[in-house]
Amino acid sequence: MELTILMPCLNEARTLPRCISEAQIFLETHALAGEVLIADNGSTDGSVQMAEDLGARVVHVSERGYGAALKSGIASARGKYVIFGDSDESYDFSRLETFLAELRSGASLVVGNRFKGGIEKGAMPFLHRYLGNPVLSFIGRRLFNASIGDFHCGLRGFDKKSILDLNLKTTGMEFASEIIIRAVLSNLKVTEVPTVLRRDGRDRPPHLKTWTDGWRHLIYMLLHSPQILFVMPGSMLFGVSLLASITLSTGPQAFGSVVFDIHSLLFSAAAAVAGIQLIFVGLLMQLAGVKFDLWPPGKLTSFIEAKFRLEWGLMVGAGGVIVALLLASKSLSYWHASHYAAINPSVAMRMAVPAVMVGLGGLQTMMFSMAVAFIISTKKK
Repeated sequence: MELTILMPCLNEARTLPRCISEAQIFLETHALAGEVLIADNGSTDGSVQMAEDLGARVVHVSERGYGAALKSGIASARGKYVIFGDSDESYDFSRLETFLAELRSGASLVVGNRFKGGIEKGAMPFLHRYLGNPVLSFIGRRLFNASIGDFHCGLRGFDKKSILDLNLKTTGMEFASEIIIRAVLSNLKVTEVPTVLRRDGRDRPPHLKTWTDGWRHLIYMLLHSPQILFVMPGSMLFGVSLLASITLSTGPQAFGSVVFDIHSLLFSAAAAVAGIQLIFVGLLMQLAGVKFDLWPPGKLTSFIEAKFRLEWGLMVGAGGVIVALLLASKSLSYWHASHYAAINPSVAMRMAVPAVMVGLGGLQTMMFSMAVAFIISTKKK
């Protein structure tokens, strides 16, 4: 069987018959060996009986959620290729030629683009059309270098084996983002084709929740780009803050009428420590993502796994702690020289703050090294 046309369904009795009919027309018109498959998510309005009466195959999915329904449907599909779309009449299932042509040409994932194909009046809410979809699609393109203009189009086609190999995880609406992100990160061939978005035929509100599902899409994208979200900002913060701390530790710095002194030193040292934390969290997330098959190994994670040695990390961290203790002893000597009386804070802080910064950095390095060693030692083969 070449093609499965898959539709997730939850109480779509009003619109499901037309969608099934259009899908069957497409299969018959193009003489395709295919099937219409309904992934039912617990309908109680007679949708299941309607689908079966119309000749569609139904798979029952007990776990609720858009992604859960589609994952079960994909696993049950008999076709080499799968094209899925919402069963609310938003898409014309009799016009899938461009999707199938791209799949036959070797694309692993084909995504519809409603902004290129056309959006009927009233088919997409104003907020979705001019804010939600454009912004989230822009973020997705920038974070993952994906040439996709419409990250959340509900009409898509793919090679079944390629997508099953991705081992997709999400069960909610963020499945729409996951399938693109995982395909791009796995270097699969991803293309897009124009598609028309029709006004849906439902007489009830959509299952999509604008703010809740939009937020889940955004968080999913951000958490799957730890290098951009954590490592790069952390590196910039650490570099700038460390330079400022070193400069301020030598004495007050004046820029015109503005003077930066020990208070600025304290804040810059804290920012440097925060920068280290961001870097380490980002690297740990990247390594953990490889372990749990969320994305393939990259150059950085492969380098860490090949070159990292726990002993080296512990030695570097311990070295930082030792330097911190030496700096702290200098501060203690200064206090001792004054017979433990009140001392000049400008002098004392320039000893104490760098000691705290280096000491915390050393401890963080030791803990990071142990966490990396744990992740590497338990990585799935």
